[in-house]
Amino acid sequence: MINKKLKVGIVGGTGYTGVELLRLLAVHPQVALTAITSRGEAGLAVADMFPSLRGYVDLTFTDPAQANLDQCDVVFFATPHGVAMSQAQALLDANVKVIDLAADFRLQDTAIFEKWYKMPHSCPTVLQESVYGIPELYREQIKSAKVIGNPGCYPTTVLLGLAPLLEQGLIDLTAPIIADAKSGVSGAGRKAEVATLFAESSDNMKAYGVSGHRHHPEIHAQLTQLAGQPVQFIFVPHLIPMIRGMLSTIYVKLSEQAKALDLQALFEKRYQHERFVDVLPAGVFPETRSVRGSNQIRIALHKQVETGYLTLVVVQDNLVKGAAGQAIQNMNIMFNLAENTGLEVVPLLP
Repeated sequence: MINKKLKVGIVGGTGYTGVELLRLLAVHPQVALTAITSRGEAGLAVADMFPSLRGYVDLTFTDPAQANLDQCDVVFFATPHGVAMSQAQALLDANVKVIDLAADFRLQDTAIFEKWYKMPHSCPTVLQESVYGIPELYREQIKSAKVIGNPGCYPTTVLLGLAPLLEQGLIDLTAPIIADAKSGVSGAGRKAEVATLFAESSDNMKAYGVSGHRHHPEIHAQLTQLAGQPVQFIFVPHLIPMIRGMLSTIYVKLSEQAKALDLQALFEKRYQHERFVDVLPAGVFPETRSVRGSNQIRIALHKQVETGYLTLVVVQDNLVKGAAGQAIQNMNIMFNLAENTGLEVVPLLP
């Protein structure tokens, strides 16, 4: 445990993940919010933009050039891709730890990053030192990390859903792993765009990124690492007419060994000490509303005996465990705090 509060900066505090970081960090007992940056809103009180934070956050947005981020202990980047890698080295030189909620430090292969994100990677040396931030998979590496690539929202559901099987070699990898995933509209970010207007997204559902989604290479790289061999992976995301929430339905062909095992017991044992992973009882399937506003992820599984396949259903709040909450979970680990500090938020219902 630390004796003094962590000085925390947030770069890009005006988007949905930025305000979610503010919501959670404002009541974190070991955090002193020090700087919130925004070029466009510099000088504006945070509570004037986000009235929900009135009485909790008394900061004003600061231009990044005047934010003195090098005085922080840790800086979160809730920014578009490319911003964190342009500032990471300077912060590291000032002994500031970096947690990036964009994709700059998620993909170790710079060629794949440049293919999917259409920009050169400007700090491959820092990338090599970064740790992929799913605590339930890489906790030991996160403890000593200086840079965290916070996972994408879809990858979090898919990887935590599949990890117990891949770690034990229980998937027949001659068949593709299939993930059919659905996200609320907030996953598209806080911006003016026709596709996410109320009149466009309400009473509607659609697939997108079918020919290729940026989270596909991220998930594929991690699946390959967990499996220790090449993996075939099919991923189709969908936009559903709600604000928060994500549900991923995953289909895998079981190995012969797995068909005879009690997979329910396997999952329960694998996650028995994980505060934020809830394996539901056999026959119970999760709803997105059961995790709304929380850092919880819930997993259910069902064997398709007649086909030899397993169906997994995984839900999370895409802005919390899928983004800001997981980032804070990583911060807690990096600074030797109890992992659940500031994250004991009961899901909202109704």
